[in-house]
Amino acid sequence: MIIITATLSFETEADRDRAVALTTPVQQATRDDEAGCLAYCFGADPVEPTHVQVYELWTDPENLAKHFDHPNYAKMVEALHHCGGFLKSENRLYAAEDRGPVYDDGRFRFDAVADAGQ
Repeated sequence: MIIITATLSFETEADRDRAVALTTPVQQATRDDEAGCLAYCFGADPVEPTHVQVYELWTDPENLAKHFDHPNYAKMVEALHHCGGFLKSENRLYAAEDRGPVYDDGRFRFDAVADAGQ
C-alpha cells in the first residue's frame, strides 16, 4: 500500500478555499476513474487557514505511477497553478502494510505497531 501526504500552502485563506473548490471535481474523477486509488482527498486544514492537507492511498506502485501520466493529474496541477496564491507543496510518500483496525474493544492496538519504528 502506498500513502502520499502533503501540505499545500497558499497566500490567503480565500486562495486555499478556492483551491479546494477547483480541485473537487478532479478529486472525484481520480477516485472514480483510476485503478488502485482508494483515497484522494485535498481538504482545508481546520487549524492552519492557508493550508490544504492532502491524503492519497494507492493499492500499489504501478497504479500510482499511472496516475502521474493520467489526465486527472494534469488537471490537478493546472487547477492548483491557476487558483491563485499557491506558494509551495511539502510532500511525503510512504510504503505501508495494512495492520488492521486501530482499536480492539475500544483500546489502541499497540501490538499492531510495536515494531514499526525498527
